Amino acid sequence: MGKKPEKPGSGSIRVLKTRIKKKSGLKESSRRWLERHMNDPYVQRSKADGYRSRAAYKLIEIDDKHHLLKPGMKVIDLGAAPGGWCQVAAARTKSSAENPHVVGIDYLEMGTVPGAVILQMDFLDPDAPQKLAEALGGQPDVVLSDMAAPTTGHRRTDHLRTMHLCEVAADFALHVLKPGGHFLAKTFQGGAENELLSLLKQNFRSVHHVKPPASRDESVELYLLAKEFKG
Repeated sequence: MGKKPEKPGSGSIRVLKTRIKKKSGLKESSRRWLERHMNDPYVQRSKADGYRSRAAYKLIEIDDKHHLLKPGMKVIDLGAAPGGWCQVAAARTKSSAENPHVVGIDYLEMGTVPGAVILQMDFLDPDAPQKLAEALGGQPDVVLSDMAAPTTGHRRTDHLRTMHLCEVAADFALHVLKPGGHFLAKTFQGGAENELLSLLKQNFRSVHHVKPPASRDESVELYLLAKEFKG
């Protein structure tokens, strides 16, 4: 991945419009979702660039702007499946199969990622933090979390469930990060995060929300970025 992928829609890839027939047997909402997904330039670009998912571009865009990942850094990726963030982290930190310093964890099964160690287990498992530390072989410079609870369709409920995962990830980061390290985690718009923001601001030099271009405009997801852990 030596060449940085171009931004989708930049003219580097031809976007082919696909329409799903209304008589396909799918519910109308499912048909629209599938049609939008198939016509998404980030989805098409991820296939061309060899990324596991369009989510890889979210991390690429955030890192291009905020410079979180550098060669030699140790990285933990929480909620790693299907592996797009692990791919980006491994490439940008120059992690290799011989000397891996990127570890991903997810309860979902996922294929191997060159340069990364993958643990198939639930991050909420009490043994998970110790397993991650053993696999990484040291303190991480960066903790990433793209974890989100399965959606119910009720915005407030979905927000609270994903905020819980964000809070657990933040607590983990505060216990394992090296001084000067960074924490990046998915959250949802909707409030109920003041305590978490206060905690992060006490422990990091800067804390703010980011929404990369690859995050769909209609999506309520945001990313909490906390930089330079005070230790």
